[in-house]
Amino acid sequence: MTVSDKREFVLEPGNPEQLANLAGPFDAHLRQIELRLGVEIANRGNVFKVTGPAAEVKATEKLLRALYLEAAEETFDSESIHLRLNEANVDHVAAGGYEAQEVAIKVKRGVVRGRGPNQAGYLHAIATHDINFGIGPAGTGKTFLAVASAVEALNESRVQRVILVRPAVEAGEKLGFLPGDLSQKVDPYLRPLYDALYEMLGVEKVIKLLEKNVIEIAPLAYMRGRTLNDAFVILDEAQNTTIEQMKMFLTRIGYGSTAVVTGDLTQVDLPKHVKSGLKDALEVLRGVDGIGFTFFTSRDVVRHPLVAKIVRAYDARDDKDSETGPA
Repeated sequence: MTVSDKREFVLEPGNPEQLANLAGPFDAHLRQIELRLGVEIANRGNVFKVTGPAAEVKATEKLLRALYLEAAEETFDSESIHLRLNEANVDHVAAGGYEAQEVAIKVKRGVVRGRGPNQAGYLHAIATHDINFGIGPAGTGKTFLAVASAVEALNESRVQRVILVRPAVEAGEKLGFLPGDLSQKVDPYLRPLYDALYEMLGVEKVIKLLEKNVIEIAPLAYMRGRTLNDAFVILDEAQNTTIEQMKMFLTRIGYGSTAVVTGDLTQVDLPKHVKSGLKDALEVLRGVDGIGFTFFTSRDVVRHPLVAKIVRAYDARDDKDSETGPA
């Protein structure tokens, strides 16, 4: 069991400009440190109080003292705080394991919380990791919770834009036969992302943010060659990416960005001979520090009760086929 601790300390000298530089606009730098280390930071002037698991609290105090000294000579931004966190090897400290803090997300519809331990753990992982994978069947809230997290990050100015991406695999060769321009051709494949945004923000605000390019919804192919800084990026339906596409997407991530990859490995639409980039990424990246993985099951389905039963029925059939071979 992780021992909880609370520390109070004073950063000297009490320079307002130095403190403002350390905290960041709207305390953004302190929130960044909180989320990465899994602690709570409160301050009144130069008096700080840190609460959380003992090892993380100790590491946070040490980090804040070092950053405060640097704040006298260097102007911090989210990228420089990110680099200091990496240099301090805080992920190794936080890897000791602590109970996931409940994450409550405020959006237009009210407050979004995880239903059950898996969803709660998923929200916590998104809040504390730069790259996350949410894997599981339809109806488990993978995309909805990721979009909610993105909207909150945008509302709190932790990111400058939200980018929602989907592979338009089903279109393939048929894309040219669909009516309309390219945008109209791919819109049907991106519709679930629009629906989630409308529920979070309302239609009018979403339209305005799309016009300003603060929110971007695009096919995966549009990501090639880009570097995405200060962005919250969601790759939905990732089971339909190829290995090359998945690697391309993951290497787009820049400083101050969060990426969430969602998918269902039982619903791959790729040709039979093409390995899913999502399945490959799980095999390659499972041991990489700083990447979060959440695996959902039929027990996490939050749609109509029949959906969970349908998922279990197909899972049972697939398990039987794997043991005896298909009929």
